[in-house]
Amino acid sequence: MSAEQGERARRRLSTEERRGQLLSVGARLFSESPYDEVRIEQVAEIAGVSRGLLYHYFPTKRDFFAAVVERESARMLRMTQAVPGMPIREQLTSGLDTYLEYVRAHAHGYRAFHRADAAGDRTVRRVYRRALAAQERQILAALAADPEFGPLSEARPDLVLAVRGWLAFTTAVCLEWLRGSNLSHDQVRDLCARALLGVIAP
Repeated sequence: MSAEQGERARRRLSTEERRGQLLSVGARLFSESPYDEVRIEQVAEIAGVSRGLLYHYFPTKRDFFAAVVERESARMLRMTQAVPGMPIREQLTSGLDTYLEYVRAHAHGYRAFHRADAAGDRTVRRVYRRALAAQERQILAALAADPEFGPLSEARPDLVLAVRGWLAFTTAVCLEWLRGSNLSHDQVRDLCARALLGVIAP
Protein backbone atom coordinates (compact mmCIF):
# COMPACT_ATOMS: atom_id res chain seq x y z
CA MET A 1 0.00 0.00 0.00
CA SER A 2 1.38 3.41 -0.97
CA ALA A 3 1.59 6.32 1.47
CA GLU A 4 -1.29 8.01 -0.39
CA GLN A 5 -3.45 4.87 -0.17
CA GLY A 6 -2.60 4.50 3.50
CA GLU A 7 -3.63 8.09 4.13
CA ARG A 8 -6.96 7.54 2.37
CA ALA A 9 -7.54 4.38 4.46
CA ARG A 10 -6.87 6.35 7.64
CA ARG A 11 -9.34 9.06 6.60
CA ARG A 12 -12.07 6.47 6.10
CA LEU A 13 -12.31 5.80 9.84
CA SER A 14 -14.75 7.97 11.76
CA THR A 15 -13.66 9.62 15.00
CA GLU A 16 -15.38 6.91 17.04
CA GLU A 17 -13.92 4.12 14.90
CA ARG A 18 -10.42 5.56 15.22
CA ARG A 19 -10.77 5.91 18.96
CA GLY A 20 -11.98 2.32 19.19
CA GLN A 21 -9.04 1.12 17.12
CA LEU A 22 -6.55 2.89 19.39
CA LEU A 23 -8.20 1.49 22.52
CA SER A 24 -8.08 -2.04 21.07
CA VAL A 25 -4.36 -1.68 20.43
CA GLY A 26 -3.89 -0.31 23.95
CA ALA A 27 -5.83 -3.19 25.53
CA ARG A 28 -3.53 -5.69 23.83
CA LEU A 29 -0.31 -3.87 24.74
CA PHE A 30 -1.27 -3.24 28.36
CA SER A 31 -2.25 -6.91 28.75
CA GLU A 32 1.08 -8.08 27.32
CA SER A 33 3.47 -5.69 29.07
CA PRO A 34 3.76 -3.72 32.34
CA TYR A 35 2.41 -0.17 32.16
CA ASP A 36 5.85 1.46 32.26
CA GLU A 37 7.04 -0.60 29.28
CA VAL A 38 4.19 0.38 26.96
CA ARG A 39 5.20 3.33 24.77
CA ILE A 40 2.77 5.69 23.10
CA GLU A 41 4.93 5.45 19.98
CA GLN A 42 4.16 1.73 19.87
CA VAL A 43 0.44 2.35 19.93
CA ALA A 44 0.64 4.95 17.16
CA GLU A 45 2.86 2.74 15.02
CA ILE A 46 0.62 -0.34 15.30
CA ALA A 47 -2.50 1.74 14.61
CA GLY A 48 -0.83 3.47 11.66
CA VAL A 49 -1.34 6.99 12.97
CA SER A 50 0.93 9.81 14.05
CA ARG A 51 1.79 10.27 17.69
CA GLY A 52 0.19 13.73 17.46
CA LEU A 53 -3.13 12.22 16.43
CA LEU A 54 -3.02 9.80 19.36
CA TYR A 55 -2.42 12.71 21.73
CA HIS A 56 -5.34 14.52 20.10
CA TYR A 57 -7.61 11.75 21.38
CA PHE A 58 -5.79 11.15 24.67
CA PRO A 59 -3.72 14.05 26.11
CA THR A 60 -1.50 11.81 28.28
CA LYS A 61 -0.49 8.19 28.55
CA ARG A 62 -2.44 7.96 31.82
CA ASP A 63 -5.57 9.29 30.10
CA PHE A 64 -5.10 6.67 27.41
CA PHE A 65 -4.66 3.89 29.96
CA ALA A 66 -7.74 5.04 31.89
CA ALA A 67 -9.81 5.03 28.68
CA VAL A 68 -8.60 1.51 27.86
CA VAL A 69 -9.55 0.28 31.33
CA GLU A 70 -12.95 1.98 31.17
CA ARG A 71 -13.77 0.30 27.88
CA GLU A 72 -12.52 -3.08 29.13
CA SER A 73 -14.55 -2.69 32.33
CA ALA A 74 -17.68 -2.08 30.27
CA ARG A 75 -16.88 -5.13 28.16
CA MET A 76 -16.46 -7.25 31.29
CA LEU A 77 -19.87 -6.10 32.56
CA ARG A 78 -21.45 -7.20 29.28
CA MET A 79 -19.66 -10.56 29.47
CA THR A 80 -20.89 -11.20 33.02
CA GLN A 81 -24.35 -9.63 32.83
CA ALA A 82 -27.22 -11.42 34.52
CA VAL A 83 -29.18 -14.06 32.63
CA PRO A 84 -32.92 -13.69 33.37
CA GLY A 85 -34.31 -16.71 35.14
CA MET A 86 -30.95 -18.27 36.04
CA PRO A 87 -30.38 -18.75 39.81
CA ILE A 88 -27.76 -16.47 41.33
CA ARG A 89 -25.64 -19.45 42.43
CA GLU A 90 -25.25 -20.62 38.82
CA GLN A 91 -24.68 -17.10 37.52
CA LEU A 92 -22.03 -16.51 40.15
CA THR A 93 -20.02 -19.56 39.07
CA SER A 94 -20.29 -18.68 35.39
CA GLY A 95 -19.54 -14.99 35.94
CA LEU A 96 -16.50 -15.71 38.11
CA ASP A 97 -15.14 -18.13 35.50
CA THR A 98 -15.34 -15.39 32.88
CA TYR A 99 -13.87 -12.81 35.24
CA LEU A 100 -10.91 -14.97 36.28
CA GLU A 101 -10.12 -15.90 32.69
CA TYR A 102 -10.05 -12.20 31.86
CA VAL A 103 -7.86 -11.36 34.86
CA ARG A 104 -5.34 -14.03 33.89
CA ALA A 105 -5.28 -12.97 30.23
CA HIS A 106 -4.91 -9.26 31.14
CA ALA A 107 -2.71 -9.64 34.19
CA HIS A 108 -0.44 -6.66 33.48
CA GLY A 109 -3.34 -4.28 32.88
CA TYR A 110 -5.27 -5.58 35.90
CA ARG A 111 -2.31 -5.05 38.21
CA ALA A 112 -1.53 -1.62 36.75
CA PHE A 113 -5.12 -0.49 37.15
CA HIS A 114 -5.31 -1.42 40.83
CA ARG A 115 -1.81 -0.11 41.52
CA ALA A 116 -2.75 3.27 40.08
CA ASP A 117 -5.98 3.37 42.08
CA ALA A 118 -4.15 2.49 45.31
CA ALA A 119 -1.64 5.28 44.61
CA GLY A 120 -4.51 7.77 44.40
CA ASP A 121 -4.27 8.52 40.66
CA ARG A 122 -7.31 10.74 40.11
CA THR A 123 -7.81 9.83 36.46
CA VAL A 124 -7.85 6.11 37.20
CA ARG A 125 -9.85 6.52 40.41
CA ARG A 126 -12.74 8.08 38.49
CA VAL A 127 -12.78 5.06 36.19
CA TYR A 128 -12.48 2.71 39.15
CA ARG A 129 -15.44 4.25 40.98
CA ARG A 130 -17.67 4.09 37.91
CA ALA A 131 -16.71 0.46 37.28
CA LEU A 132 -17.27 -0.46 40.93
CA ALA A 133 -20.70 1.19 41.00
CA ALA A 134 -21.71 -0.62 37.80
CA GLN A 135 -20.58 -3.97 39.21
CA GLU A 136 -22.53 -3.34 42.42
CA ARG A 137 -25.70 -2.50 40.50
CA GLN A 138 -25.34 -5.59 38.34
CA ILE A 139 -24.91 -7.93 41.31
CA LEU A 140 -27.69 -6.31 43.33
CA ALA A 141 -30.07 -6.53 40.35
CA ALA A 142 -29.27 -10.23 39.92
CA LEU A 143 -29.90 -10.83 43.64
CA ALA A 144 -33.21 -8.95 43.51
CA ALA A 145 -34.37 -11.09 40.57
CA ASP A 146 -33.49 -14.39 42.26
CA PRO A 147 -36.38 -16.15 44.10
CA GLU A 148 -34.02 -17.26 46.87
CA PHE A 149 -32.62 -13.83 47.71
CA GLY A 150 -34.96 -11.32 46.06
CA PRO A 151 -37.64 -11.13 48.76
CA LEU A 152 -34.97 -10.38 51.37
CA SER A 153 -32.86 -7.91 49.41
CA GLU A 154 -35.05 -4.81 49.87
CA ALA A 155 -35.22 -5.33 53.62
CA ARG A 156 -31.46 -5.48 54.02
CA PRO A 157 -29.68 -2.09 54.05
CA ASP A 158 -26.41 -3.91 54.71
CA LEU A 159 -26.53 -5.68 51.34
CA VAL A 160 -24.89 -2.87 49.37
CA LEU A 161 -21.98 -2.77 51.82
CA ALA A 162 -21.75 -6.56 51.75
CA VAL A 163 -21.51 -6.62 47.96
CA ARG A 164 -19.02 -3.74 47.94
CA GLY A 165 -16.87 -5.53 50.49
CA TRP A 166 -17.02 -8.71 48.43
CA LEU A 167 -15.80 -6.87 45.33
CA ALA A 168 -12.81 -5.58 47.31
CA PHE A 169 -12.18 -9.11 48.62
CA THR A 170 -12.31 -10.57 45.11
CA THR A 171 -9.85 -7.95 43.85
CA ALA A 172 -7.41 -8.74 46.67
CA VAL A 173 -7.71 -12.48 46.00
CA CYS A 174 -7.08 -12.00 42.28
CA LEU A 175 -4.01 -9.84 42.88
CA GLU A 176 -2.57 -12.48 45.21
CA TRP A 177 -3.41 -15.19 42.67
CA LEU A 178 -1.49 -13.28 39.99
CA ARG A 179 1.51 -12.98 42.30
CA GLY A 180 1.91 -16.75 42.11
CA SER A 181 -0.60 -18.39 44.41
CA ASN A 182 -0.72 -22.20 44.20
CA LEU A 183 -4.52 -22.14 43.99
CA SER A 184 -6.05 -23.27 40.71
CA HIS A 185 -8.62 -21.31 38.73
CA ASP A 186 -11.41 -23.49 40.12
CA GLN A 187 -10.20 -23.08 43.71
CA VAL A 188 -10.10 -19.28 43.38
CA ARG A 189 -13.53 -19.27 41.77
CA ASP A 190 -15.03 -21.41 44.53
CA LEU A 191 -13.36 -19.33 47.25
CA CYS A 192 -14.85 -16.11 45.85
CA ALA A 193 -18.27 -17.70 45.29
CA ARG A 194 -18.43 -19.01 48.87
CA ALA A 195 -17.43 -15.60 50.19
CA LEU A 196 -20.30 -13.81 48.43
CA LEU A 197 -22.88 -16.46 49.29
CA GLY A 198 -21.71 -16.29 52.88
CA VAL A 199 -22.20 -12.54 53.23
CA ILE A 200 -25.58 -12.41 51.48
CA ALA A 201 -27.10 -15.42 53.24
CA PRO A 202 -30.16 -14.53 55.33
